[in-house]
Amino acid sequence: MANLKTDVTPRQLQILKTITTFADKYCYLPTIAEIAEQLNISRSTVFEHTAELRRKDLLCGSPLKARSLKPTHKASRLLKNISIDNQQDFSQTHGIPLLGKVAAGKPTDSAENRDTLSFEDCFGSGDDVFALQVSGDSMLDEGITDGDYVICKRTNTAQNGQIVVALTENENTTLKKFYREPSRVRLQPANENYDPIYSNDCRIQAVA
Repeated sequence: MANLKTDVTPRQLQILKTITTFADKYCYLPTIAEIAEQLNISRSTVFEHTAELRRKDLLCGSPLKARSLKPTHKASRLLKNISIDNQQDFSQTHGIPLLGKVAAGKPTDSAENRDTLSFEDCFGSGDDVFALQVSGDSMLDEGITDGDYVICKRTNTAQNGQIVVALTENENTTLKKFYREPSRVRLQPANENYDPIYSNDCRIQAVA
C-alpha cells in the first residue's frame, strides 16, 4: 500500500475523495463536469486524471458514459488508509496543510505538495484552511515577500481590496488584490513594477 500512495498524485487523491463524498451525499455518481465544478478545475484536467486513475485500477467505468466513474475496492482501501494516516499525522503535528507555492509575480502553474505548518492556535484548522508559499515579489508593498507563507481560507467569493488566490483563464494561479469592475475583474499587484491582470473569467479559490 505504501508504494501505491507514492504512485497517486495529490490531485488524483482529491478526485477520488470528491467522487466518494459526492456519491455519499447525493446517492449517485458525479459527472466529469460536476467533479470539475467541485474542485474548481477544468474538465480536461479531470479527464486526464481520471484516465490515470483508471489505468492504476483505482476507478472503473467510462468517462464517456455519464455517472459511471466509480472508485474501485482498491481505491476504497487506499482512501481508508490515508484517512487513518492523516488523523495520526494531525494528532502529532497539530498543523494545517501546506499545499505548495503560489505566484506573486506572473501567474504560474500551481504545484501541489504535502507538508504542515503549525499555526492552529492563530488561524484555526479544518479542510478550508491551508497555507501557500509565495513565489515572486508583486505583493511587496503589502509586506508579502518572495518565500513568505500566506494562510488562506477556501472561498469562491471576495470583497474588493481583499488579497485572494485567483485562478485565471489559462488555469494559472496568482496572489493579488481583488477588485470587481463593471465588465471585468482586476487583479491588482502591490508593486509598481507589475501591471494589473484583467480577467473576464477569474475564479476565486481562497482569501489570504
